[in-house]
Amino acid sequence: MKKRVLVLHGLGGSDFPHWQSWLSAEVAKDYGCVSFPKLPDFNSPNKDAWMEQLIKELEDFKPDIVICHSLANILWFHVCNQFKLHVVEKLYLVAPPSLKCDMDELKSFYPCEVPKNLYAKASLLITSTNDNYMKKEEAISLQKMLNIPMKIMENAGHINASSGYGEWSWILEEITS
Repeated sequence: MKKRVLVLHGLGGSDFPHWQSWLSAEVAKDYGCVSFPKLPDFNSPNKDAWMEQLIKELEDFKPDIVICHSLANILWFHVCNQFKLHVVEKLYLVAPPSLKCDMDELKSFYPCEVPKNLYAKASLLITSTNDNYMKKEEAISLQKMLNIPMKIMENAGHINASSGYGEWSWILEEITS
């Protein structure tokens, strides 16, 4: 049986050539079940609007695997802190921004508390040694607070199209194995 994969983008979306767009297409190509919703006003997002759409997506789609990139990690944290969720099999937290982020367009998402429950049987934090949005030391601290495994990628930037992550075969193999 194919797993239901929910892919959640961050600020500005993750359309082609971003790895999330590529991954969604790859999963769908093999008749996989994927949802890659366009969250509202992704260039100037509102936490409440994003949370509302995510809760609806979780209820309607019922994913087995959730993959968050960038701001979607903060969104997931808020939803975990405010709702009792169905537990997913796997959760991937890719390139989260700093918990101290102060970008004007993201004000509604902060402050953000690290959740005590990620509502996942297995979780993986994936960060980079040179992400402009979260320093390696912050990532290590977050990993300890979440108490989950972490994969640190060398010089992968924000793990997005700008840092060379269009096709990312590792994540495809990871979610399909």
